[in-house]
Amino acid sequence: MPKVKTHSRAKKTFKVTGSGQIKRYNAFKSHLLTKKATKRKRHLRGSSLVSSANLDLVKRMLALR
Repeated sequence: MPKVKTHSRAKKTFKVTGSGQIKRYNAFKSHLLTKKATKRKRHLRGSSLVSSANLDLVKRMLALR
């Protein structure tokens, strides 16, 4: 059987927490920021967890399955 390769972008984008959940950063924070409200940009700052709907796909990209 061939080895399962990790998706190159995914290993730079997602981090696995100590409890096994997958952390991601919020979209819509890279450009065209002048038209977005300060409150909106502030709430986009931190990180979030990958939703359960996308968890299997992200785990497959990270070769965690």
